[in-house]
Amino acid sequence: MKRIVLTLLIIIPFSALAQKSAIRELDVNLTNFTYPYPVAFINLTVQQQTLRMAYMDVQPKNPNGKNIMLLHGKNFNGSYWKTTIEALLQKGYRVIVPDQIGFGKSSKPAHFQYSFQQLAQNTKAMLDNLGIERTAVLGHSMGGMLATRFALMYPETTEKLILENPIGLEDWKVKVPFKNVDWWYQRELSTNYDKIKAYQQESYYDGKWKPEYDPMVNVLAGWTLSPDYPGIAWNNALTYEMIFTQPVVYEFKNIQSPTLLIIGTRDRTALGKPLVTEDVRQTLGRYDQLGKMTRDKIPNSRLVELPNIGHLPHIEAFDAFIKALIPFLEK
Repeated sequence: MKRIVLTLLIIIPFSALAQKSAIRELDVNLTNFTYPYPVAFINLTVQQQTLRMAYMDVQPKNPNGKNIMLLHGKNFNGSYWKTTIEALLQKGYRVIVPDQIGFGKSSKPAHFQYSFQQLAQNTKAMLDNLGIERTAVLGHSMGGMLATRFALMYPETTEKLILENPIGLEDWKVKVPFKNVDWWYQRELSTNYDKIKAYQQESYYDGKWKPEYDPMVNVLAGWTLSPDYPGIAWNNALTYEMIFTQPVVYEFKNIQSPTLLIIGTRDRTALGKPLVTEDVRQTLGRYDQLGKMTRDKIPNSRLVELPNIGHLPHIEAFDAFIKALIPFLEK
């Protein structure tokens, strides 16, 4: 009797390999990376140096006379707002999308004392330069902390406030051991494509992945290939300390602007999770609880929860995100 030999084939995920091999080196200010709309710059003289702050100022064909400013998160830049910009333009909004100092196409200074107050002041200078006196302010992730600080500093400018899965809804320094800037710097220097994608896949998308998530990895991974990456990593480390040491959670009660919270309840984002015990880790980043707690702290606020959605509703569940956003803006 003839023996039949079965050969098992190992299927290699060629699409994943091709995606990784397509990562290209990006320079420190992303001059070789194209944003969805034209980018302009304003020169800022701060902390005894001149820095360039990048922004997109996108005008609608049929303006409704209203403005909205979109503030990016820590691991992102203004380009990830593309579909949000398009939807807002269709509704007649003028959309302003800055890259904060230290991020995206903006300057990465070797020496800078980062604070949300300083970033808010930079952002107000950009709006003043554009002649914008009133605007809705939408902040995602770290941008939510900045949007909160901006609204507290400039209530007369902030027509409405929208917080999309903002970090800073809890004070991590009461639970997480402090790590200095040098520690964060070494951590940033050790990152690469595989680590970046693994973190985002686990933390943002519940272990799942779609091609539309690739750009958020590609920019960060492309930077790690640059000879200028140590300067980028240093700015990343400085902003980690800013986030950790400057909570806004205690000031939510002082917000004057009408506020909308859009919260993906699957999100468990929290700074420093690897530094605590498993028991403590389970208490951090509970957006299924934090959304309600924050709504109760902010006067004149409402909450839209998006079940089974993670840290990036405007990427993972755009239709649900925009369905929550537009009615609030039009009220």
